[in-house]
Amino acid sequence: MPDRTAPYARDPARDPAPPLAGGVARRHLLGAALAAALSRAGLARGDGAPVRIGWLTAQRAASLTPYIAALRDGLAAEGLEEGRNLAIAFRYGDDDLGRVPALAGELAAAKVAALLVQGAATPITAALRLPVPLVYVVSGDPVAAGLAESYARPGGGMTGVTLMAAEFNRKRLDLLREMIPGLRHVAIIGNPEHPGEQLERAVSLDAGSRLGLRIDYHATGTPEDLAAALARLAAAPPQALSVFADGFTLQNRQRIIEAAAGLRIPVISGWPSFAESGAVCTYGPRIAASYRRLASYIARILKGARPGDLPVERPDVFELVINLKAAQALGLTVPTAMLALADRIIE
Repeated sequence: MPDRTAPYARDPARDPAPPLAGGVARRHLLGAALAAALSRAGLARGDGAPVRIGWLTAQRAASLTPYIAALRDGLAAEGLEEGRNLAIAFRYGDDDLGRVPALAGELAAAKVAALLVQGAATPITAALRLPVPLVYVVSGDPVAAGLAESYARPGGGMTGVTLMAAEFNRKRLDLLREMIPGLRHVAIIGNPEHPGEQLERAVSLDAGSRLGLRIDYHATGTPEDLAAALARLAAAPPQALSVFADGFTLQNRQRIIEAAAGLRIPVISGWPSFAESGAVCTYGPRIAASYRRLASYIARILKGARPGDLPVERPDVFELVINLKAAQALGLTVPTAMLALADRIIE
């Protein structure tokens, strides 16, 4: 992971990789090389038809559209192009986790060469022990979730990408101090059932202690927990609210942000969706870049690599998104230096 001297410093590696040299000719060469590798690995169709992989999520298709585009870009860069040498079978659970086992079974029966699994569908699919190499993208810690033995050697028949980096929480507290003069009291909302949440909490408490901040933690794993947490915030408002990003808080982000706005409490989190919904700032992984990285796993597995031998990747491309309109509505002045370093400003 690159060394950062400021919580919102730019990383030259964050920009997308440049186009492959040679354009179309280069892609065809990669495709030919990959086809030969697939044939040697016994994964290519004998009739020359495209290799088929599966995509499985419990979410709705619309919620992942930009990330599927990033995945397709990554696959094309690896020489895997739909309609030429690749076919992707998509399965969406439409926000119903109960559909995941049946959808996973459909993809396994279709004899996909590899299966990409997103978010909360991952542990459910992993528990089925399907005879298919599995590549996942999860928001939590895959080791804590039991999906990997270690980051370096996950073992078993799966590997993938995590969006979690607990140190982001330290950076977010630094950002809040930059925006809020005299900051002393920050509340945190987090889902205790989210794998890795305990590490995020520990990092936040340690950072708060070093910065002289009082940190109040509110465990919110259910709608009832969230209602109780928001009631406590209303009774004793903090100066700012940091929200750990996971599936539960993402689904309830509008409720959290609107409640905080009513109390004139600025909100910070990790994923751009929070800033787009009214949080004053987000600092965290560039999610599209992580989805793009999934393609490299697929390419290596199709060439014969074992998933359990491929290290799980943490985020190494970060972005700062500032909602200037939300900040101004709360009477906050965002420092010029922060605005200059922001990847995106919402006005």
